[in-house]
Amino acid sequence: MKWIVLWMILPQFGWAATVLVLGDSLSAAYGIPAEQGWVALLTQEHKDVRFVNASVSGETTLGGRRRLPALLAQHRPQVVILELGGNDGLRGISPAQTEQNLAAMIEAALAAKAKVLLLGMKVPTNYGPKFAAMFEAVYRRLAQRYPVTLLPFFLEEVALDAELMQADGIHPNLKAQPLLAQRVWQALESLLP
Repeated sequence: MKWIVLWMILPQFGWAATVLVLGDSLSAAYGIPAEQGWVALLTQEHKDVRFVNASVSGETTLGGRRRLPALLAQHRPQVVILELGGNDGLRGISPAQTEQNLAAMIEAALAAKAKVLLLGMKVPTNYGPKFAAMFEAVYRRLAQRYPVTLLPFFLEEVALDAELMQADGIHPNLKAQPLLAQRVWQALESLLP
């Protein structure tokens, strides 16, 4: 019992908040050293915030939906950053299914009294303009439906700059990580207690 009490009051003496990052390879530092990814950079820069990076390369919204309840129970975050959907789009999964999974995660986070920062994604235009538009609209609709903070396109100013991308053209390189960290922090800071 005393450990539970200690755990509940610990943020008052240590971390101001716990932030759970549930994402895919973009947050799991694919292709670069983990300690140089954007989540690690935020951890190093903001010592009063506890960042829990539960991101997995290749993760889909369905995988995140299945994992989130246990993560919420284990870490009890004040903020959940959802950076998922890109792999759904790349696999051609229906945007309606992606939206349903993201909505379920948002509802679970809000029910756990966590604020939500939703990182929007886009798919390459080679999937067709109709699919790309439907996919992008998912994030806007969710931000209208729920009390979440939306970063409309997580890779804004990065995705189209070859100097900031790895050779695969999908994953940001080392140079891009500080920019991503700064972008997320600007949206995240106001959500922290």
